[in-house]
Amino acid sequence: MAAAEKVFKAGVKRDNDLMYYIKTGDVWAVPRKKPGEAKGKASKVVSAGIQMDYSKYLYYLDGDGDIARKERQVGGSKRKKAAAKKAAPKKAAAKKAAPKKAAAKKPAKKAAPKKGKKGRK
Repeated sequence: MAAAEKVFKAGVKRDNDLMYYIKTGDVWAVPRKKPGEAKGKASKVVSAGIQMDYSKYLYYLDGDGDIARKERQVGGSKRKKAAAKKAAPKKAAAKKAAPKKAAAKKPAKKAAPKKGKKGRK
């Protein structure tokens, strides 16, 4: 995996009550959700105006408060194939269960009463 590359030196001082993100080349902050409080509004912290390439890079605010980017990982389709293989047997099992439901409609024979342990359910 390639190391992160600094794109813009913003020098943002972080506040623990805010979450930071990069949108349209600028740094934005939104208050963290707290129980019982209304949702806060996002505000622009730094206007960097950088050109962003979302297809190749993931943009974030690094530990120094600067805008950094990292190459996106490739291979999401591999995970989808693995999930499809796991899901396929479940569908087959569901199809087998359907005839059993039809067979359950026939009147069942009454079972003989069990002996021992009377009074317990």
